[in-house]
Amino acid sequence: MTRAHTAQGTRRRGAVGARLALAVVVVTAVSVAPGGVSAARPGSIRGRVEIRRPATPIERRPGVADLGTPAGRDMPNLLRSVVYLESAPRGAFESTEAGHAVMDQRNETFVPHVLAITTGTTVDFPNSDRFYHNVFSLSKTRPFDLGRYAAGSSRPVRFDRAGIVRVFCDIHSHMNAYILVFNHPFFAMTDPDGRYRIENVPPGTYGVIAWNEGTSSETRPITVPDGGVAELDFTVR
Repeated sequence: MTRAHTAQGTRRRGAVGARLALAVVVVTAVSVAPGGVSAARPGSIRGRVEIRRPATPIERRPGVADLGTPAGRDMPNLLRSVVYLESAPRGAFESTEAGHAVMDQRNETFVPHVLAITTGTTVDFPNSDRFYHNVFSLSKTRPFDLGRYAAGSSRPVRFDRAGIVRVFCDIHSHMNAYILVFNHPFFAMTDPDGRYRIENVPPGTYGVIAWNEGTSSETRPITVPDGGVAELDFTVR
């Protein structure tokens, strides 16, 4: 896979990234107790994401060092999804401590394959393989090129803009991953059974989106009750 092909794939996903980047503030209605003290209690959104399309990872290109026997590698988990609020409630953009996350390079695979973070987070890219890697991205949200570095080394990247970042290795064309960067904390990754739960959501009505491998669902409305749980399932085709 050339960088030109990578750039084309990145542009095709631009519309999806734009939807993610346009997380704006929406005012939610809260009840106010006598004396002006808010009585609203946060609730949660939970449900399941069903993937209705085949998971087809990119085939590994044999290398000279394989000597006819390709080395073993992990298979990326293409079924993990991210569910998030399209618009964040007021107060979601208040300053928080900068986060830290890790996207490893192990057995010629980015681990995890999908990483969801908030703006201001620094992601470390350690090389746990016995050979060189070169991590890069052409995404407008956060372009970078870490250059070639050997086993046991790690290089960081800070993500300050919301959007979707597609990650590749310049040496191993089959390696790819996604980093979803949010400017609010109202998102969740699905578990191995496709279930998710977004916690501490102020009561109100929101649009919710499920994302999987560059494809977003239609926005679904949901009303979170005061201190309660709202149920919402998705199907991604």
